[in-house]
Amino acid sequence: MNITIPAVMITAPASGQGKSMVTAALARLHRNAGRKVRVFKHGPDYLDPMILEVASGQPVYQLHPWMTGEHECRWRLAEAARDADLILIEGAMGLFDGAPSSADLAKLLGIPALPVIDAGGMAQTFGALVLGLACFDPELSVYQVIANKIGSPRHGEMLKEGLPKGISLLGAIPRNEAMHIPDRHLGLLQPAELGNLDQQLDAAAAVLEAAGLGELPKAVTIASAEPVKPEALLNGVRIAIARDLAFSFIYRANTDLLLAMGAELHYFSPLADSQLPPADALWLPGGYPELHGSTLANNTAMADAIRGFYDAGKPILAECGGLMACAEELSDKEGVVHSLFGLVPGRSAMAKRLQGLGMHSLTAEQGELRGHTFHRSTLDTSWQPAARTHKQAGTGGEAVFWQNGLVASYFHGYFPSAPRLVAAIFRGQSLIFPSNSEKNHA
Repeated sequence: MNITIPAVMITAPASGQGKSMVTAALARLHRNAGRKVRVFKHGPDYLDPMILEVASGQPVYQLHPWMTGEHECRWRLAEAARDADLILIEGAMGLFDGAPSSADLAKLLGIPALPVIDAGGMAQTFGALVLGLACFDPELSVYQVIANKIGSPRHGEMLKEGLPKGISLLGAIPRNEAMHIPDRHLGLLQPAELGNLDQQLDAAAAVLEAAGLGELPKAVTIASAEPVKPEALLNGVRIAIARDLAFSFIYRANTDLLLAMGAELHYFSPLADSQLPPADALWLPGGYPELHGSTLANNTAMADAIRGFYDAGKPILAECGGLMACAEELSDKEGVVHSLFGLVPGRSAMAKRLQGLGMHSLTAEQGELRGHTFHRSTLDTSWQPAARTHKQAGTGGEAVFWQNGLVASYFHGYFPSAPRLVAAIFRGQSLIFPSNSEKNHA
């Protein structure tokens, strides 16, 4: 059964326009008004969803026609629409950037785009920019726009007066410290690092309310769709998952899938704990080990436990930050070298610029695992990769190492895209990669 619900894609002409904080503040504004708000994020992102979950009080999932698949985009939206009062989707980059772009996702789901535009230093040109965004793709609906960082009420009036016919100004947001969350090299700070996040979100919501952004978007019809039920491929398998400030890049959909396949999940902190929970497999996700190198290095009991797990030949998945921590040494952004877990010979080191960015996939006999890379470090190791990921656009696949049950790479996988391959990794089963299967039985 189709469902009608207010829904909108919050986007922008480029990154850095303020759409993440506007999305979070809108979610908090409507939540404070007594509405149940479900928020989604277009594309691969770990940090924005953390903020959006705090803002909305509800789980946040990724929607991406290539990474998650079109059917999953539809059923997640339909599932949220069944009991929510409002759906917000935060776009990625600029409205038409990427393949698929935020505009592509909006069209797929039949949802209008709501551009957030940094209007600082702009007057009549604001209207021209809005006209371009609204007319570039006639299949995309754009009927409202948000002006961000205006200098004065008169500035907001000028922007409103210059809008093209058929497009209204939902609100003009003044510059306000409540609308800013600090960031670092991989994105926003994590909620646990922001002691006053709830208070700031309430303050940001009040800024939006005063700017007239309290009205609900138009209702749209969400088509009914049902999820695909995964097989119980991990029935009874106990998976220990690192989760703390150093290892926090975990998609909700990934842990949902592990549970749906029958796994038992046990979380631990490599920063604070001295031993692993009882487990058959170990997952070291991405995060910020480079910010906690000293603490990780000094926790020798945990390092010993992880090395013992590896020496026993038990399955380990190490993604990005997890791979960095598995190296013998990690050189942080100040050049300080820390001795870490020592599973992978060599050193990981922070670089001055991005070393990997984009959508990638890893193909094995058990399926094609889709995901992405986004890292500012390098790995110097004597190990040879068992396989390389395929970059969706351009060249530069990431190395995938496979040794003694350890699968390690800078690649972040979206587990629901390849349940059989994920199950094989956590069961320690043989992996056969088509391009170089001769080398894959390390």
